[in-house]
Amino acid sequence: MRAEVRSGRESLLAAADALFYERGFHAVGVDLIVARAGVAKTTMYRHFSSKEDLIVAYLDRADQRFWAWFDASLDPHAPPDQRLAGLFDALANLAASPSCLGCAFQATAAEFPEPSGAGHATALAHKEAVRARLRQQAADAGAADPTLLGDALLVLLDGAFALARMYGPDNPAAGVGAAARSLIDASLSPAPRRRARR
Repeated sequence: MRAEVRSGRESLLAAADALFYERGFHAVGVDLIVARAGVAKTTMYRHFSSKEDLIVAYLDRADQRFWAWFDASLDPHAPPDQRLAGLFDALANLAASPSCLGCAFQATAAEFPEPSGAGHATALAHKEAVRARLRQQAADAGAADPTLLGDALLVLLDGAFALARMYGPDNPAAGVGAAARSLIDASLSPAPRRRARR
C-alpha cells in the first residue's frame, strides 16, 4: 500500500514537473496533470490539497535539482577563483542544452507576482539562497567586495537562463563563462604591495 501511494505521488510530480516547466502554471490545469500522470483526480487531492500545493512541491524538486547541479559544477580541486569561474562554464553548457527551458523560479515570479503568494515566496527564497551562495563563493575567491561580485554573478546566471528560454539552445549565453571570468578577475583584491626599503 505504501509503495502504491508513493507511486501516485511520484507520477503526479513527474507530470507536473514536465508540464509546468514547459508550459507554465496558468496554462496547465489539474485535469491535464492527472491525465498525464495516469491517475484519478481523487489521487491528486489525496496527495496535494490544491494546485498551489503541487506547485510548491514542484519548486522544491526544482530547488533540489538546481543545488545538485551547482555543487557538481564546482571543482573542489581548483583554486577558489577558478572554481567560481568554472561554475559559469557549466552554466554555458546547461543553457545550450535542449532540455534547458530557463529558470523555473523566474517563471514562477513572473506568473505569481504577488510577494505574499506561496509560489512567489518559494521562488524568492530560492533566489536569496543562490545570492548568498554566490556571495560566499566570491568571498572565498578573494573578491574585494564579495557582495558586489556575488550580485553581479547572479545577474549573469539569471540572464543566461532567460536567454535559454528566449532563444533556445543556440543562445548568447555561450559567452557567460568568459563574462564571469572578466568580472571575477576585475574584482579580486590586489596583492598587498611590499614597502620599499630605505
